[in-house]
Amino acid sequence: MAARVTLTKNQQKVLEKLEAASGPLSAYMLLDQLRDEGFRAPLQVYRALEVLVKDGFVHRLESLNAFVACSEPHDHAHHDHSMTAFAICDTCGQVTEISDELIGKRLDDWVGSTGFVAKKAVIEFRGICAKCAALAA
Repeated sequence: MAARVTLTKNQQKVLEKLEAASGPLSAYMLLDQLRDEGFRAPLQVYRALEVLVKDGFVHRLESLNAFVACSEPHDHAHHDHSMTAFAICDTCGQVTEISDELIGKRLDDWVGSTGFVAKKAVIEFRGICAKCAALAA
C-alpha cells in the first residue's frame, strides 16, 4: 500500500478535507470545499478518491454515497482493510469505524466455506449513536 508521502497534491488536499470533516462528505461536497484550491471538475475529486480508497486512506460509505477518512493509524502495511464495519448515526451523521481482526477472519472463513473468494467487505450499521440516544431519553 502507498505511504502518505507518495500522495499527489490533489490526493493530499482531498484527504485533509476528509480528515477535518465532522462527518462523511460526498464527492460534490469535497469539490465545493476545494474550489478555492484549484479544483474545477468532479473528475479531479473522483480520481483522488479512487486512489485514496484503493490505498486504504479513505472508505466509501455505500449507503450514503459518501467518503470518510480511515480512523485507523496510517501504517497501512499493518492495517488490514479486508473487513471494515461502520456505525452510522441517522440523527447526527457521526460515523464510527470498527475493525476487528478476529471477526474479519471468522467472516472470511464463513464466506470462504462456500467457495467464494472475498476481496473486501464493508458492513454498515444504521441507527442512533449513544450521544443522540441520551439526548432523546
